[in-house]
Amino acid sequence: MRIVDAHVHVWDVDAVPIPWFRDDLDLPRHASAVGLGRELTAAGVASAIAVQAADSVAEAEWLTATAARDPFLRRVVLQYSPAPGRAAGATGVAVTPAVVGVRAAVPQFAADLSDVGGLDALADHLGATGRALELLIRPEQLPAAATLSRRHPGTAIVVCHLGLGARTADGTWRAALDEAASAPGVSAKVSGLDLSARGAEESRGLLRLAFDLFGAERLAFGSDWPMSTRSIGYADVLAATRAALPRLSGAEERAFWSATADRLYPTGA
Repeated sequence: MRIVDAHVHVWDVDAVPIPWFRDDLDLPRHASAVGLGRELTAAGVASAIAVQAADSVAEAEWLTATAARDPFLRRVVLQYSPAPGRAAGATGVAVTPAVVGVRAAVPQFAADLSDVGGLDALADHLGATGRALELLIRPEQLPAAATLSRRHPGTAIVVCHLGLGARTADGTWRAALDEAASAPGVSAKVSGLDLSARGAEESRGLLRLAFDLFGAERLAFGSDWPMSTRSIGYADVLAATRAALPRLSGAEERAFWSATADRLYPTGA
């Protein structure tokens, strides 16, 4: 089964600083593409999509240059920083074919995302250029993803980490995820959930709900490397995900492990 990892990070904080990085986070100072490539090869993963970890132009340029010469990272998602009057191009970086999307990391903004400057212009721009808009949001913002999608039906909108991450999977999140999934243009990444740290039944429940709401054709696997491997290995992340999956048909497995990512993030956009 071909696997595309739709959510990884690479960085070198000594070459390009990451503002949120601290040594006490137990993360490597150098999360290199070479090191990731070794993990992917050992696990039998075909390729990965690198998501910018912070939001500087210098980092975005470093990331796109890294992807251009790496055999596994042929696709990158850059980060968007909302700012008044910011142009729809959003990142301040020359967009190359390797750039397959832009992520708005806005969990600190209003629940309805009404105060995220330039978000509609960004959605229009990405839809017109065949690129995805990723949203890193908190659970109560999930309904706003559906609203945004209905305003921009031609733009693929992808919710990172099921809008949950390491948070508690309570009834509020479940209802909000249901509302997000009600918009056919919204997809989600099964990433950043720390399934290995949850009970087996809770993990299965999370993924069962996700597949019930979105279907395999709107879900993509992401490891969240190296964030996810502070206590376990990359192969363990894959194993925990496989163990939590509901029973899938062959077509559903292909969608979840690679086809959804390839559809949402086509190369050469």
